[in-house]
Amino acid sequence: MKVAFIGLGVMGFAMAGHLKAAGHEVSVFNRSPEKARRWVEKHGGHAGSTIAETVAGCELVALCVGNDDDVRQVVDEVLPAMAEGGIVVDHTTASAKLAREAAEQARAAGRWFVDAPVSGGQAGAENGQLTIMVGGDEAPVERATPVIDAYAKAIRRIGGPGSGQIAKMVNQICIAGALQGLAEAVHFAKCAGADTQAVFEAISKGAAQSWQMDNRWATMVEGKYDYGFAVDWMRKDLGLVLDEARANGAHLALTALVDQFYSEVQALGGRRWDTSSLAARLEDRRKER
Repeated sequence: MKVAFIGLGVMGFAMAGHLKAAGHEVSVFNRSPEKARRWVEKHGGHAGSTIAETVAGCELVALCVGNDDDVRQVVDEVLPAMAEGGIVVDHTTASAKLAREAAEQARAAGRWFVDAPVSGGQAGAENGQLTIMVGGDEAPVERATPVIDAYAKAIRRIGGPGSGQIAKMVNQICIAGALQGLAEAVHFAKCAGADTQAVFEAISKGAAQSWQMDNRWATMVEGKYDYGFAVDWMRKDLGLVLDEARANGAHLALTALVDQFYSEVQALGGRRWDTSSLAARLEDRRKER
């Protein structure tokens, strides 16, 4: 298929590469042209000088950009230039409201818009092992699935437009709670003078086990926080969650509290630390005692 990928950050660079490896004709665009040039040097394909040039005639255009405003701007430029009946697949974590609006805009233009946020982080993108939560009409989702399967281990249509973003919000709520619980557990074990390796090797075989525990207890103990998804990005995502909760009436006391804790991590200089750095906040408080 003739496809385009817009947004070559830590996720998009690898995802677009998997599309090229799968045999698609791929054009790429990035606001910083140097990243697009580097992508072409590594993978081949074509780097467009404008969005319109990049997506001209494309049947599918994938996005992985920053926020709602970025998505709106890109969609406005993509829809008139891409192939009629084509599909925009948005991998940005954005608001459900935006996804619904973009789907209506695409229908009016004779195209389709599918919200498809991902989970799995930079490692998942590089290894082609992302979990993709999809919102959109059945026909375009069915057409898009074999293409985006190039970088996925699991693709699930949740429902209509916006439902993929709702699923991603649920994902982030779960991660925030799990990380805060793990951070407190590590902090408690250290304060008690326990053998952290013995403790976590024991409890990770029982009901407390989680992906976060398996992959982050040891790095938390060591104070290493350079393992991917940054605090700034998590705060953006939790902001979307809390906005949606205000609109739908959900009560998210823990999520709001963890968001506040992340603001304290930012104040410690941890804007680019990974999300397990909730432990750093507790260690900082311990030093103050």
